[in-house]
Amino acid sequence: MMNQQGLLIGWDAAYDKEDWYPPLVDALKNVTAEQASWRPEGGHVNTIWETLQHLVYYKERLLKRLTGEEQDYPSDVTNDDTFAIPAATEAEWQSSVDRACEVHLGLREKLAAMTDERLDMKLPHREVGLWLQQLIDHDAYHIGQIIFLRKLQRSWPERRAFE
Repeated sequence: MMNQQGLLIGWDAAYDKEDWYPPLVDALKNVTAEQASWRPEGGHVNTIWETLQHLVYYKERLLKRLTGEEQDYPSDVTNDDTFAIPAATEAEWQSSVDRACEVHLGLREKLAAMTDERLDMKLPHREVGLWLQQLIDHDAYHIGQIIFLRKLQRSWPERRAFE
């Protein structure tokens, strides 16, 4: 059984509340489109931007399920496709960051209105609370990748102040 209050704490920590790891907002703070598109030479890794697109894709899927707009993953999209990015302009990068904020806060609003019983309901094959917990874990994993890329770029602060 998932607990709404515990999920809200994890959801906020993944986005904008410092906890065991820096939240996504901090991981993306002051990142430019150029930095977001950067890939280590010879590295077979996703860029910051690609990773952000991937996070947004799966959050949008759950949000659309919760609103009844979608029942299952689109059959023509593979996991690799979820990392695709548009062109690399500052405006498009900011649009991607804004979209990440919008979908994260949209899901938070849904979560805040849910009862614990609703969290235990399946949507369609997995409990809503489990979906949310797995998205929190997914964010934490990919936030670590984003921070590692920023460290490689030397765009991550050597020392961070946090509350």
